[in-house]
Amino acid sequence: MHVGGTNGKGSTAAFTAAMLRAAGLRVGLYTSPHLVSFTERIVVDGVPIAEDAVAAWTARLRPLAEEREASFFEITTAIAFADFAARGVDIAVVEVGLGGRLDATTIVEPLVCGVTRIALEHTDYLGDTVEAIAREKAGIAKAGVPFLTTETDPTVVRVLRQTAEAALARFSTVSAGRAAGLRLGLAGPHQAGNASLALALVEALPPRLRPDAEAMAAGLGWARIPGRFDVRGRWLFDVAHNPDGARALVEAIRAADLPRPLWALVAVLRDKDWAAMLDILAPVLDGLVLTRSPSAPAERAWDLDEATAWARRLGTAAEPIPEMSEALEVMRARSALGLITGSFHTVGDAMVLLHVDPAG
Repeated sequence: MHVGGTNGKGSTAAFTAAMLRAAGLRVGLYTSPHLVSFTERIVVDGVPIAEDAVAAWTARLRPLAEEREASFFEITTAIAFADFAARGVDIAVVEVGLGGRLDATTIVEPLVCGVTRIALEHTDYLGDTVEAIAREKAGIAKAGVPFLTTETDPTVVRVLRQTAEAALARFSTVSAGRAAGLRLGLAGPHQAGNASLALALVEALPPRLRPDAEAMAAGLGWARIPGRFDVRGRWLFDVAHNPDGARALVEAIRAADLPRPLWALVAVLRDKDWAAMLDILAPVLDGLVLTRSPSAPAERAWDLDEATAWARRLGTAAEPIPEMSEALEVMRARSALGLITGSFHTVGDAMVLLHVDPAG
């Protein structure tokens, strides 16, 4: 099963894998990026790949990878598929890494494909319009394979349909209300759309692999994925890293009964639309602590002075603190519940510094 899109593809993959596991199948789940450990990317029945296995597969695949000049993600994808075969999965749920048409995961011959909502992202690689990005995302379509989407924008739907049908895929749209009334293990109003797509994906499987209604409901209820409106004690982690993700986070905050004051520790990469993200986040927050992610490439670090000035023009209390460890200490004093957001780097680095196990 192949899942693409902009935001929500990881959650959709998690919902899908959980329903298949609830049906008694042995399920591989391949997602990216990771938060703390590389092993989070390759999971079978909830168990990440062992570090020894990563080392062994890397050693075995290195000569071929060097000969082909394979990228990091191409090598990772090869390791994932080899590990799934070695661990004897019945079915694998594979999340697209970037785009779709040229992504390494597109080598799979899936039973069904799904695409979540489309938004501007990676414009230097995928194009600078949602139509261009939709065309790349729809590149995962395969002849004769169901191609499902929860996208509602008529212009984007038209591009997805045209691209999928040109590949001879069986295109259809999915109502985001399909999961209405079902208990979801992932929080936030936006997860209803992801769960609805996941339901449609498993319902499109051949009968021998299709979960029954009881397994679907159970799987949706206990699905988990770290870093998605993820409350751990006095911290709330969310990997929103673009305006569309920030809007989903704000919807979730407004729908939840969160303690106040609510401040956010935010670190966004320079090449993201951080100004739009701050515009969206500021109205639901009592203040911002702006910092940098230690693991993010230095050349992608945002300008804290510029970001702080922007936030203050919005009328929001904002403090620039370059060192994340110090920023976290300030958050302890400022916020009853501390929101940590801005990127996968941000959430992963904070989890390391706070000794939070993503799988815990």
